Parts: sequence; structure tokens; C-alpha cells
Amino acid sequence: MKKVIILIGFFFSLSVLSQNKNFLQKKGDSICSNTKEVTFCKAIDFYRNGQYDSCYAYSNKAITLSKNTTEKDFFSCILGYSAFVKGLNKKSLSSILDISEDKDYRQTKNYLLGNIYLRLGKYEEAIEAIQNWLLNSSTASVAIKKVMFHNLAVSYMHIKKYKLAKKFFDKEFQLLNLKDTSAIIKAKMDLANVYYEQYLDDEAIPLFKEAYDLSVTFTDIEMKHNASKNMAIIEKNRKNFEKSVKYFNEYVKWKDSIWNRDRIIELADKDKEVAVAQKDKEIAIQEAEIKQKEAVQRGLLFGASGLLLFIAGLGFFYRKLKKQNAIISKQKEDLNVANKTKDYLFSVVSHDLRSPINTIKRQHLKLQKQLKNKEYDAVFETNNTAIALTESTSHLLNNVLHWSLDQNNQMSFNKDVYPLKPLIEQSVFDFEHIAEAKNIELTTNLDSSLLIKVDKESLKIVLRNLLDNALKYTPEEGKIGVKTFLNNENCIIEIQDTGQGISDEQLTKIKDLEDLTIDKINRSEGVGLGMLLCQTLIKKNHGKLIINSKIGQGTSIQIVLQTVKE
Repeated sequence: MKKVIILIGFFFSLSVLSQNKNFLQKKGDSICSNTKEVTFCKAIDFYRNGQYDSCYAYSNKAITLSKNTTEKDFFSCILGYSAFVKGLNKKSLSSILDISEDKDYRQTKNYLLGNIYLRLGKYEEAIEAIQNWLLNSSTASVAIKKVMFHNLAVSYMHIKKYKLAKKFFDKEFQLLNLKDTSAIIKAKMDLANVYYEQYLDDEAIPLFKEAYDLSVTFTDIEMKHNASKNMAIIEKNRKNFEKSVKYFNEYVKWKDSIWNRDRIIELADKDKEVAVAQKDKEIAIQEAEIKQKEAVQRGLLFGASGLLLFIAGLGFFYRKLKKQNAIISKQKEDLNVANKTKDYLFSVVSHDLRSPINTIKRQHLKLQKQLKNKEYDAVFETNNTAIALTESTSHLLNNVLHWSLDQNNQMSFNKDVYPLKPLIEQSVFDFEHIAEAKNIELTTNLDSSLLIKVDKESLKIVLRNLLDNALKYTPEEGKIGVKTFLNNENCIIEIQDTGQGISDEQLTKIKDLEDLTIDKINRSEGVGLGMLLCQTLIKKNHGKLIINSKIGQGTSIQIVLQTVKE
């Protein structure tokens, strides 16, 4: 009986057209300039701006108005691409096949045909188109080559030519960035499937296990979900039912993890009620003890034999009572601070977490509907949105955890001397895939000679918050630069972006966080937990945050720390 295993990344969506995109834009501008035809110019403009619904409609009409092969080839090409993006595969195929054999369109045509045929399940045709594209791919980018090697390997795997499938999966693997854990996991799973389909378990199972081990240390829940399911199926096929159940339980845990986030608020509310009730009980006991001691004091006063003994006894019990009242007052004050801290954290959770959790719910319901309706093209976009929301929610939960630990003096804080450059590189690396996804240029210019004395984990928390904010508010095609330098024996870490900037009013509120205490926080004024946490941790490291920003021109944030001489 054929063994069944889950496949990761079987289809790649076409995220870029080809290396001929600039050529198409220039060709479109030339056609618009020469003809002055309104329909032509609108179709070209919609294509350039990525408005593919409108591009599809206008390029369809433009083909009927075309008077020569040059115009027809161009509009057939952008019509085919727009149809592909919209999931109209047969219409896309028809339009691309209408393009002539003009050498200027040859690579674009083969590139699109390879992806369209793969999506339609016409694997022989997909192989032919991709192989033709590879013959002239020397100038193609690494990203496009990885897509085409992967699609070619998938096509060969579908027609059971496993040696060729392995060959092109290996080529794809050689182009991967070894720091890209997600891509490495997918590649290992793909190659493992090639072996597994041939019943070469000795080669396949170690690769599946390597992919699983990598996923354990990786933050992507979807990767953990798929890797544990693979291992559950493998162990089941091997009759290792105990191990299979273990992996299946992990698979179910990751599957349910996102949905369980809603319970956080409910559990937090219950914890608050229990804590308050416990403190109320302690206060009641202490008040009862005070009353009992007052009764003892009155008895001693009545039994005093003389005025001096009476005064001495009264003074003794008065001082003792005053001390106890002071203890109770201090406990009440600590309880008030604790309650205000909890109220603030619960406000953050209820206000900032409820919205993304509800959005994630809607995304999964949407995903369920799309899968039911077989809208596979829309599944990728919906899934990516859900992953991005999950990452953002995870970042918020980390901030809540760190703030809670700090407020309760439970956060480990150990200052030591460290070279600054590796600390920053570790933090920047965690955001490189997000920057790449948003097409943001993330660069560093780091002085390798700088040494600082800090608690490195708290500094990493600050760097992650500031980089997350920079990426969140910087639009696509933007730039984020991280650099370090020495200024008056102070070490400066500067994070500068070309984002939307911060208004003067909001900037004043952020700067006021430096001296803000928990009892002065007003959630209605938009005080963010992330920036409050940054100010707190930098202050504990004897440093300072300097923020400069202008609306529409971006933001520059400098972390000023004391340097250490070698």
C-alpha cells in the first residue's frame, strides 16, 4: 500500500514576473506615448501599479483595439499575468499562448507558461517550458531561479521521475541562504518526500527528522504543525504507534495553539480575582488581630496598679499598634500598585490583543471557506496574513511577559561586558525575513571595536521592539539603517527609517515615558507598552533614548550607552 506523507510548498505563487519586467514597462510607455490611446495608457498604468483587476479589464479591451503584433504581444502578456494573479488559469494560458515568438518575450512567455501549466497539473508541459526558460536564465536573480528549480522538481515528482526531482531540489537547496531556517526546513521536507515516494525510508526518514528538529527551535507554528504531522505519519507507517501518538499530540497542540489565545484574557481575569480575594482575606485577618490586641490593651489598662505602669503599658501597645498599622498601610500601598499594574496589563491584553485574536479567527474562518471552495490561490494570501498577525500578537505577549516580570522584580538582570556588534547582528537577523517580505532595505554599519557593559537580554528586548516598530511603520520600498559609533566616550546605537514619522504630540508623549510611573499611565492617550518597556530597560542599563522624527520623513532613534575601554 502506498505510504502517505504531507508535502510542504508544493506550489510556488508567482511573486515576480521575470527579469523582463523593466522591458515591459518601457515597452508599455512607448506604446502609450506613440498611440495616445486612453485604453492603452490606462491598462499600462494599472499594470505598473499592481492593480490587476483593472489591468485585466483594460488589457482585454486593448487587445481588440491593437493594430499590430507589437501592441497585441504586449497586451496579451500583461493580460496573461493579470489573469494568473486573479487565478483565471485557463484565460491566462490562452493569452500567453497568443504571444508571438518574438525573442523579447521568449523568457517572459516560458516563465509564465511553466507556472501556469504547473498550477493546471500539466506537468509535462510545465517541464518543457521551465527547461526552455533555464536555457537563457544566466541573468535571472537567485530568487527566481529557486522558484523555477523548485517547480521543475515538483513537476518531475508528479510524473514519478524521482532522480530528476532530487536533482533540481538539490539545485534549489544550493541557492538557499543557510540562515533562512524556514526555507531549509521546506527543502529538507521536499527532498525527503522524493525518497519517501520511492520507499527509500533510510534516506527519507532522517531528512524528515532533521526538518522536525529544526522546526522545534523555529518560531513558525505552521512549520511545527507540518513537521510533527509528518513524523506522526512516518511512525504510524513503521508501526511505532507510541511515537506516532506522541507526534500526533504535538500536531494537535500546534493546531489548537492559535485558537487557545482567547483563553488568556479569561484566565488572567480569574487570576486577578483570586489575587484580590487573597489580599482582602489577609487584610481582614490582620484587622481581626488588631482588634484582639486592642482588647488585650484595654484589659491591661484596667488592671494597671499605678499611673506609671498605665502610661508605660499604653505607650508600649500604642507603638506596637502604630507599627502594625504602618505595615498594613504599606501592604495596602503595595496592593494598590500591584492592582494598578495588573489593571494596566489587562487593559493592554483586552485592548491590544483582543483585536488581532479576533482578526486571526476571521482569517481562519476565511481560510476554511476558501479551502472548501477550492480557492487555492487566495489561500496563500490569507495564510500569510494570519501568520503576520500571529507574529505581531506573539510580540505583544512577549512585551506583556517582560513588563510583568520587571514590575514584580522577577526579571533576571545581569550586567557584563560584551562586544556590541554580535548583539545587534543577532537582533537584526530575526527581522531580515520580515524586511524582505515587505521589500524594505535593512542595512547595518557596525563598529566591531565597541564594548559595552549591559544586561544583554534586556538590550535585545529593546532592539527587537525598536526594529519591530521601524518595520511596522515603514512602507514597502523603504529603508531602515542600523549603525553604531562612538560619541564623547558614549556608545551610540542609531536606528533610522524612512517611515511615516511621528507627530510632535505623540513624540512628546513617548519622551515623557522616561519618568512615567504605573499610577500615571493613561491608556486613552495611547501610551504603548513596547516604548514604555524600552524606556524602563534602557534606564536600568544606565542609558538613554533620544528620539527625533518628522511626519513623512522618517524617524531616528539613538540608544546612548556607556562604552567600556579595552
